[in-house]
Parts: sequence; C-alpha cells; structure tokens
Amino acid sequence: MKKKFPAVMLILHLLALGMLIPSFLLIDRSNTIANVLIGAAFALILSCIVYTIIYSQNSMRRISKMNQHLESSAAEFMNSLPAPVAVIDNNRQFVWYNQIFAEKIGLGQDVYGLEFESFVKIDMDLLSSNGSALCPINGCIYDVTAEKFEKNDMSFLVLYFHDQSNYYTIKHEMSESHPNVLIITIDNYDEIMQNAKESEKAQTSVETEKLIENFMSKTNGFIKKTSPNTFFAIIENRHLNEIINSKFKILEAARSIKIAGKYPLTFSIGVGQGADSLSESEDIARQCLDMALGRGGDQAVVKTDTGYRFFGGVSNGVEKRSRSKTRIIANALQDLIMNSERVFIIGHRFGDLDSVGAACGIAGAIINLEKEAFIAVDRTKNLATNLIDKIDEATDGALFVTPSEAESMITPNDMLIIVDTHNKDYVESHTLYERAHSVVVIDHHRKTVNFIDNAVIFYHEPYASSASEMVTELIQYFNYPVDGKIAGCFADALLSGIMLDTKNFVMRTGVRTFEAAAFLKKLGADTIAVKHLFSNSIDSYRRKTQIVASAKIHNNCAIAVADFDSDDIRIVAPQAADELLGITDVDASFVIYKTSKTVNISARSLGGLNVQVIMEQLGGGGHQTMAATQLENVTMEEAAKALIIAIDDCKKNSTDL
Repeated sequence: MKKKFPAVMLILHLLALGMLIPSFLLIDRSNTIANVLIGAAFALILSCIVYTIIYSQNSMRRISKMNQHLESSAAEFMNSLPAPVAVIDNNRQFVWYNQIFAEKIGLGQDVYGLEFESFVKIDMDLLSSNGSALCPINGCIYDVTAEKFEKNDMSFLVLYFHDQSNYYTIKHEMSESHPNVLIITIDNYDEIMQNAKESEKAQTSVETEKLIENFMSKTNGFIKKTSPNTFFAIIENRHLNEIINSKFKILEAARSIKIAGKYPLTFSIGVGQGADSLSESEDIARQCLDMALGRGGDQAVVKTDTGYRFFGGVSNGVEKRSRSKTRIIANALQDLIMNSERVFIIGHRFGDLDSVGAACGIAGAIINLEKEAFIAVDRTKNLATNLIDKIDEATDGALFVTPSEAESMITPNDMLIIVDTHNKDYVESHTLYERAHSVVVIDHHRKTVNFIDNAVIFYHEPYASSASEMVTELIQYFNYPVDGKIAGCFADALLSGIMLDTKNFVMRTGVRTFEAAAFLKKLGADTIAVKHLFSNSIDSYRRKTQIVASAKIHNNCAIAVADFDSDDIRIVAPQAADELLGITDVDASFVIYKTSKTVNISARSLGGLNVQVIMEQLGGGGHQTMAATQLENVTMEEAAKALIIAIDDCKKNSTDL
C-alpha cells in the first residue's frame, strides 16, 4: 500500500525554497540579509532531512512490524481469500486490506490511512461487544466479524466481510411467500337471513361470493367456503401486508350489500399472521375472529407480538335472538355455584349501577339457591352508594364486604363471579381475582386485549345492553329448590343497571332488553324506587350544567372540561356527557375531569361514532357508545390535545375505509 508524504514536510520544503530565492537576489545588495536567509534556508533543509530520516525510520519500523505480524498470520493466504479482509489499528484507521476488499468494498479507491467508520457505516461498539455486526455496503449485506491481534507494542483489529446478500434475499422471499390463514365470517348470518325471501337470499349469496372473489383475485392465494357464512382463505405475506395497509377495504364493501334493501351485511375477519405452521396460523386466526366477534363484529383483527390490531368496527352490532347459549351457560353456572362453598362477586373499579346491580341480581339468585354469597365493593370509590345502602337495608348488611375482607375470606373451595368487566386491570380487587381458583366472567363490553383468560365460564355478549340484562336472562333458567322469585330489591337493582346503560331504554336497546325488563317487573321491580336511585342534589345538578355550558364543538364532537373539584365529579361528568348528546349535529361527547393526579375522560355517543376506538387510542376502552380512559402524569390541556388528535384520526380512518 502507498504511504502518503506528510503535509508538514511539503510546507518545510516550500519555506526553504522561499528563503533561498530572495537570498540570491539580495546577495549583491545586502550581504547580511542574504546570509541570514541562506542560513535559515539551510537550517530548514537540515530539519527536513532529519525529519525525513526519523519519519522514514518510524514508518519502516511500523511497516516492518506489521509485515512481520502479517507474515506470521499468513498474509499471502489472507490476500488470496475470496472474502474481503481489512486491518485497522487502534485509531481505527486502515493499515492493510486485501485485493477483493479493494474491489468490492473500496471500489478501487485507496483507503489506506482513512478512518474506518467514515468509510464503512457500522456500529463499532456493537461489533466490539458481539464480535460481529450486519452492515449494508454497496448494495450488498455483509456480516462483519472482528478478531483482535496483539503482539509487543502492536495492536490490530482484523475485519472479515462475509457476503450474506443471497441468504437475506432468500430469507426475504421466504417471508414474503409465507402462507397465512384468514377466516371470514358473515356476522349474524342466520338472524339476518331468516326472514329474507329465497330470491333475496340467492342474490345476497351471489353478491357476497363475488365480493370475496374480487378480494382474492388480487392475490395468488385461494379461498374455500366451509359454511353459508364462513370462508377460509390462504394468503401469502406479500399480499396480506397490502391488505393490512389498505385497512381491509372489504369491510366497507361488505356494508354496501343489503338484504331486502335495508339490512347491511358485515364481515368479521380473523388473521393468523406470524405463525410457524398452517395449523398454528389457523389457531391464531380463530383467536382473532373470536376477538372480532367479541368486540361487536364488522372488523378485522390481526395478532401482533405486542397485542392485537383492529380495523373497522364502525357499525352497530346486530342483536342475537337465540337463547340456547344463555340456557347452557345458566345450567353450567348453577352447577359451579352448587359445587362451591361460597360465592364472591365483584364488578369493576368505581362501580356504577350496572356493575353493582348485576352483582346484586346474581347474589339474589344465589341466595335463592340456598348458597352463601358476598359482594366485594369499595364504598369510598363507588358511584352506586344509593343502591348499596338500599340493598344493605333490605339484607341487614349481610351481603356487602370490603375487598380486603373478601381477600382474607376466600378459599380454594369458593368461586368468584366477575360482572360488567372482563379486563384484569379493571376488576375491583386484583388480589381477590388472583386468589380465586374458580372464576366466572359475565360482561357485555367489547372485548379488549387484556381479557381474563383463565375463566371457567366466560359469558361475553357484546350485543347485550348491560351486564344486568345478561344476569336477568341467566337467573330465569336457574332451577331453584323452593321459590323461583328473587327479592324485589334485587329486581330493582337489575332494572337500575339496565336503565343506566340504555339511558332509560333509548340507546343499545333490543328486543331482549325489553323482555328482561318485563321479567323484572313481574318479580316486583318498582320503577319509582329505581328512579330515585338516579336522583341528584341541587348542587350536583348545578355542576352538571356548568360542565355542559363549557363545552366546545370540534369535528362534530362536543368536548367539555370540568376545571373544578367535587366529591361527585365521577357521577356528574358522565351525566354531563349524556346531556351533550342532545345537541344538534353532535356525533359524540367527551368530558375531561381530574381526580387526584389522574385525568379522566368520559365518552358517549349515539352510535354514529365509535368512542371505544377513540378511548383505546388513549389507553382506555369500553363500548361503542360508552367508553372512558384514565391518563397519568398529564395536564388537562395535554389530555384535551391528545383527545382531539384521537378524534381526528378516528374520523379520518373511518373516511378512508
């Protein structure tokens, strides 16, 4: 390799030359000046000679040492290697490289003496710690390995460049061609089609199959119809990623197919991406499909390493009319109750009338089965204290216990029933949940990622209006030993829960909702007594109107900020959100309020906008028409800005579908 002449030597030679020329010109005019210049010039020349000798000796010594080292390491062999090899010193400068390195890495450029990191973009810290690192160079991917050699006062790092381009090309192609299972189902096909004419059924079937054929025509996969409402597809990664990036436009296209001109068709899609085999992919696809159906349908679900991704979900769920599932669940639940010594019941944190009402309803049925029941509630953090006091009075205070008392009481022979939530993080007592050996979940909220996965019975019905409605249906099928009627106070509790979540039978109200209410009325539910459970003080009413008056409209959403503290803020804030839905052209309402160091957002909608999706972006959840979230370590202003961004994203995504 060529050694470059140091710049300082060139400068010294030029200075010497610059002094000699004027000295000859001045020799006749001023011998003194000429002699001084000549003396200085010769001194510089002598310095150059000495510097050159010393520099040459050092360079020769360095090159000699390195050559001696390379000879001992078979330098000729390294130079003939079919892979690029380079040697750098302690200053990470090139001191040697073989011919193939010059051709493939250096591209003919002389890199001797250059900084290695300025020429090869690689993380040297990673290379030093791991001994190897991947590095893209000149369109190729190299696996660079390092080996350190030390001898006497010389230290070198030998770098070997292994071309892995073909391997990564093959790996990329295998990843792109990896097959995945998709399961597509038509939501509530039987319920929608049962009253349709034969011609309408045939037309719907043709339009549906055409839509799916067009969907698959853009891929090299295939699809198989396994039942009137279910399709199995195999799609390669390259095409599946395109479908995911397009946000499953087939969901929007499916809604354009209407049975009898008025019932839109909706799809639920489970995607089994990331599996090692087709069998595993099918299992993942079924899990994702269950998640999609558990969230109300009309959406696609993709499982990722960190959880799930959701697409769609802008339509209202269609009520299911079949009671066979309810009867089977009721029989299984009664068997578990009868085989347990005691039953503990909990709802979600900051329980409301639906949570406490459902717990009271199932407790009343358990008491009728002559079993001991306890409801664990934190009275200091509950929004249904009026109902708790009412039940306490009717049962002589024998039903409710604190979470800590329940935690110390529960044994392996007892069971735990969780109502109005299926999320591990939202239960009234996480310790009680962990100590329970037998767990049953009864909930109507759309399924979230962190759901309870160890339940003996997971009764999840996102089409139900409330958990109280679900409990009302279940207790109808219990086989009571004596009297099948629960006490009137428990019927009041269940009716209050239904009225809360349906906003007095206005929202999310189906046929089964009214049937449940009629059954409770037969049991002696008192609508006047239930109405009193919703009453507020005059001060609470003033605070609610203050929140409503502060609201602003953004993108057809009413946003209000409660910038005051009060003991009943958790009650008046959701009530204010309900009131804001009465404003013309408002799709959803949001009330932001603070409790302690936590900023809360209560969200409501009439169904035109899915507030659950918006709250999930902020770390919360809930239902399509009623959701909430809690934000830590943020100000009210920051929460409002984050909410506006989430609203705009949701609106944009629903427009793009």
